Amino acid sequence: MLELSGIPVSDGVAIAKAYCLVEPDLSVEKLEIRDVEKEKERLKDAIQKAKLELEEIRETAKAKFGEEKATIFSAQILVLQDPDMLFAIENNINDGVNAEFAVHEVVSEYVSMFKAMESEYMQERAIDIQDVAKRLLAHLLGREILDYSRLSTEVIIVAEDLTPSMTTQLDKKYVKGFITNIGGRTSHSAILARTMGIPAIVGAKTATKDITHGSSVIMDGTSGKIILDASEELKKYYVSSQRALEKENELLAQYISLPSVSFDGHPVEIAGNIGKPGDVAAIIANGGDGIGLFRTEFLYMDRKELPDEEEQFLAYKTVLEKMENKPTIVRTLDIGGDKELPYLNLEKEMNPFLGYRAIRLCLDQQHLFRTQLRALLRASVHGNLKIMFPMIATLDEFRAAKELLGEEKEWLINNGFPVSEQIEVGMMVEIPSAAVIADLFAKEADFLSIGTNDLIQYTFAADRMNEKVSYLYQPYHPAILRLVKMVIDAAHSNGKWVGMCGEMAGDEIAIPILLALGLDEFSMNASSILKTRALIARLPKEQLAVHVENLLIFTEGSEVKQYVEQNLLL
Repeated sequence: MLELSGIPVSDGVAIAKAYCLVEPDLSVEKLEIRDVEKEKERLKDAIQKAKLELEEIRETAKAKFGEEKATIFSAQILVLQDPDMLFAIENNINDGVNAEFAVHEVVSEYVSMFKAMESEYMQERAIDIQDVAKRLLAHLLGREILDYSRLSTEVIIVAEDLTPSMTTQLDKKYVKGFITNIGGRTSHSAILARTMGIPAIVGAKTATKDITHGSSVIMDGTSGKIILDASEELKKYYVSSQRALEKENELLAQYISLPSVSFDGHPVEIAGNIGKPGDVAAIIANGGDGIGLFRTEFLYMDRKELPDEEEQFLAYKTVLEKMENKPTIVRTLDIGGDKELPYLNLEKEMNPFLGYRAIRLCLDQQHLFRTQLRALLRASVHGNLKIMFPMIATLDEFRAAKELLGEEKEWLINNGFPVSEQIEVGMMVEIPSAAVIADLFAKEADFLSIGTNDLIQYTFAADRMNEKVSYLYQPYHPAILRLVKMVIDAAHSNGKWVGMCGEMAGDEIAIPILLALGLDEFSMNASSILKTRALIARLPKEQLAVHVENLLIFTEGSEVKQYVEQNLLL
């Protein structure tokens, strides 16, 4: 038995075989061959196997994600059948070299040629060619390319890291949890794991080295413990823990249709965070009061071109209609940091979290922004839409974004498109400068929403993706609490409401503090909604409020945590 540990980022217990997403060794060497025809047969066999795989993957992608995502694999099948490329490979084999080396040489030439072209479309073909070559070489070398999109048994994914686009493709039916070597509590793959309601552990450092593909794994997403080849007795203990969690969830079901209100009768709103229209079902199933954050960047990811206005309109319309007039806050495009769009060909930056991202990119590349704003405004008549701008640092940025929104609204009305007159326009408070002048923003915004994931990162100057400084992710630290109080007080004094859509909103220790501070809306992953509603139902807001001053005079977050556990979690 071997025990590892990492950073627990999504609660729950999973017991399954390890599915290690480790890149296979596809290095090739040049060999002289005598039987040319036999080598050509090996090539044809590899091509046929790769073609069948791609056809199967295409059908799976079509069923799960729609026709558009499936076209990626149709393009790769065409590459696999390209007569000029195949002719060049066979010519190399005719010169007496092995099929692996022939494929490698020809593909290298093709990739270099396509990458050198000015056309962005042609440059993207180089990626398709590389993917096809990888699959061909794997068959020729007898290596296995792991593809988690085609899973048919329950597994725990083990990887160096999972990108946000990779995580969105995980099938909860088969993926029971995931473990990564790197990452932090607020990395987007961790957030998506909580959205999906599957256990996750990140920052396990040597997981891909220590865990063998197919080995038995137990993971505890609450403690961060990973156990390999556990004894039968230990397995029984964790199976019992799984059942206890299931029973707890059954008891929470009674809160689905109950109002979100404190023990002493103060109403709040408990909303959910989503990344795509399909996530709405979980918010509804858990009785969410609305959507506090629709991360629209996921509509732009895992694809090769920007979504057009019509596609975006349909996505927003779908969400609004499903929410049946419950408040739905849509955050405009927040690309940058750990969320990249390769097809935009943005320059690499030394500090991407502090660079050209979110509202900064949108105000500069207005064609992207205006398209999204038009799609949102057109969808507004189908529900209770609220629009929120991310990463606002100055009043000028907020005013500029509102001005563009006003221009697109005027254009749509003049061209016969109906637009709701009830759209609230707000902003995220996730940069300390915005928190410090929240009173000024509150005069011009309809609402403020605190994004604690970035606010904590920027306040402590600690990259939230870096597990080496993960100790500085301190949501209970007095510095953070004072900033949160500053924002809430500023908004309320101007007659505006305040929400929170960062991970802190669903944190058991933070919830009584936020209730005491007067937070109006708590937005979180769907799986936390009922636990939060049940907790708030036990908390008397007015009694908690008398503790605020005590909380703000502590010097460390650990002191705040201890005080809450002893005095506020009644």
